Amino acid sequence: MESRVLFFLLGFGLMVVGCTYVITYLNLLTVGYTWKEYWLFLFHHLECWFVLFGFLIITLSIYWKGGRKSDLHL
Repeated sequence: MESRVLFFLLGFGLMVVGCTYVITYLNLLTVGYTWKEYWLFLFHHLECWFVLFGFLIITLSIYWKGGRKSDLHL
């Protein structure tokens, strides 16, 4: 149970960092980038992939049951 909370917090932290970069890079649109160039820019930067990695970790921490049968489910 504690590991699920730890992974949830890790995923949440990664999503916060990734979303911060995605929102910060929106300033590229004011410089003259098009939406296509903006999305290509995001796909080529690892810190923007943290959003996807964080979402995946959160989803796994919520829905993956693991190998234990003794967890208390209310």
